[in-house]
Parts: sequence; C-alpha cells; structure tokens
Amino acid sequence: MANDIKLAVFASGNGTNFAALLDAIAGQQLPCQIVYLVVDKQDIGAINIANAHHIPVLFVDYKQAETREAAEAPIIEQLQAAGVKGVLMAGFMRLITNHLLEAFPQKIINIHPALLPSFPGIHGIKDAFDYGVKITGVTVHYVDEEMDSGKIIDQATVRLEANETLASLEEKIHDVEHHLYPTVLAQLLKDEVFN
Repeated sequence: MANDIKLAVFASGNGTNFAALLDAIAGQQLPCQIVYLVVDKQDIGAINIANAHHIPVLFVDYKQAETREAAEAPIIEQLQAAGVKGVLMAGFMRLITNHLLEAFPQKIINIHPALLPSFPGIHGIKDAFDYGVKITGVTVHYVDEEMDSGKIIDQATVRLEANETLASLEEKIHDVEHHLYPTVLAQLLKDEVFN
C-alpha cells in the first residue's frame, strides 16, 4: 500500500514480539510497515529476524556515548529522515530519554508482561509469580520518561493455575503478548495515532 505508515521497532532480546508484529502485518495487511529495527545489543535474536525480513538494523551504543541523549541523536535523525511516524518497543530494556520522546510525541508504545501499574521493570513475569498473584497479564501502554508508567492503552489477563511454574507462566504471557500487541496496533492505526 502506498500510504503505509512507517514504524520502527526497538528490541533488546529474542524478538518474539517483533516477529509477531511482522506476522500480523503480513497476514492482516495492516496499513503500516516496519522499516527499522533499533537494538542496544549486537548479538540478539531480533537481529536475525530483521535480517530474514530485509529490515535495516540500527545500533544505539549507550556505552560508548557520553550521554544517553548523544547515543540516541543519530538514531532519531535516521528514523526521522526515513519518515518513521512511531516507535514500537518490543523488549527494549532501557529507559529512553526525553529527546526520543519529544521526537515522537505520544507515538512510542511499549508492551509489558504484567498488569501495570503492578510489577513494572524488567522482571514483570517473575515478580508477579514470586508474589503469588492469581491473575497477571499483559499491558500495552504509551511510553513516558518513567519506567512502565505511561498511559495504559489496553490490557489482557492471564490466570495462574494451581500447578503453574514460572516457565509455563512465561509461555502463557508470551502467547498473550503476541496476540494483544498486533490487535492494539491495528486499533492505533485505525485511530490514526501515528498520522
């Protein structure tokens, strides 16, 4: 489609949500395309997925840059030059700066493997499991300058069974993520959030 909205995905891991988004875009003909994968590590599974789909990968080097803003500046420049309208966080394990937030105001979305505001941070599944909750889930939310504190867009629940293990819960959460994120993206595109 000629009017496809261009989006970028930020990831730090295996890229299963990235893959689910790509599958949904291909299968449902969503009016968007993922034109860049942005990573903060160079040995992750998400890069293999990007390579398989011929999606360019940008590396943001937080360790070598003097500041986080300086690390993000060339990424922002490249994304804007390419006409990227929004950012989908898919397991990106860093807080981003106000520079990135201001470059894409209210157009940066994240998925979190717990029912926010409960269990924010990088161990949402384990924290909920260790706490002994009976219901947890997945949250898609706007990104702001705090960790996992942006306005919630949608949530889906996951019930823990009596014999639940951390591994089985992780699998259930990931299954829900892979359904919820594309569904939310479809609604955001319909609502012209990225226009």
